[in-house]
Amino acid sequence: MRTLFLAWQDPQSRRWYPVGRLESLDGLYSFTYTKGAEQARREAGFEPLTSFPEMYTIYESEQLFPLFSNRLLPRSRPEYRDYFQWLSIPENERDPIAILARSGGKKVTDTLEVFPGPQRNDRGEYEIRFLVHGITHLPEESVRRAANLKHGDELLAMHDFQNPSDPDAVALRTAETFDRDMYLVGYCPRYLRADILWLLRQKRNLRITVERVNLPPAPVQFRVLCNAFMDAPADFSPFNESEYDALVSRPNATEISLPPRHYRT
Repeated sequence: MRTLFLAWQDPQSRRWYPVGRLESLDGLYSFTYTKGAEQARREAGFEPLTSFPEMYTIYESEQLFPLFSNRLLPRSRPEYRDYFQWLSIPENERDPIAILARSGGKKVTDTLEVFPGPQRNDRGEYEIRFLVHGITHLPEESVRRAANLKHGDELLAMHDFQNPSDPDAVALRTAETFDRDMYLVGYCPRYLRADILWLLRQKRNLRITVERVNLPPAPVQFRVLCNAFMDAPADFSPFNESEYDALVSRPNATEISLPPRHYRT
């Protein structure tokens, strides 16, 4: 089973909430809201999405739901090949889950974003790729330093607890590869904050390295692609907060073979 999470941003507070889970298994896609959607409703007035109007339901389809398929760049677009390069996606990749996991499916016209959960690698670490956020809010010298990062460069994570917009923000800075090389070059995505902050407080191993830097004409939101490698002790499991838990469990079933449908509790 492969899983992506759907996040919604409150237009007022700018806070992000994980509100849904998209899963793919044996050619069937399913979507269910998470407990984060209930929290978003209580705290920020979140309402069910038009595509999925009932919160306590599992939606299933043999085709990827339009809410997600519409977030894939059409192959007819002239920047399609460049887009795959910016995200380090193999050119022959056709799996929409894999593509959305890299791109985030963000559209300027709404407040939704898609992201994957960390996966274990061959070394037993949790690993996840992500695009550095917040570069457009940095001073010009930091933007220039971000553009000069190289593949394999290490970045250091810092808790930016005095950030007036987000006291849980995790900033990224250069690792002093030369004298006075201490530049803020962006931020970790919000969905990684809780896990990274836990690892930092527990003094666990955390490595963040640059995989790729995309210079103009690539949009600035694609500027720096990174890998995070997280220690995997017995007492650590990424995304284990209740807000990621599904609101509805699938009923016991031996076969799933029907066209699009949904279960209700």
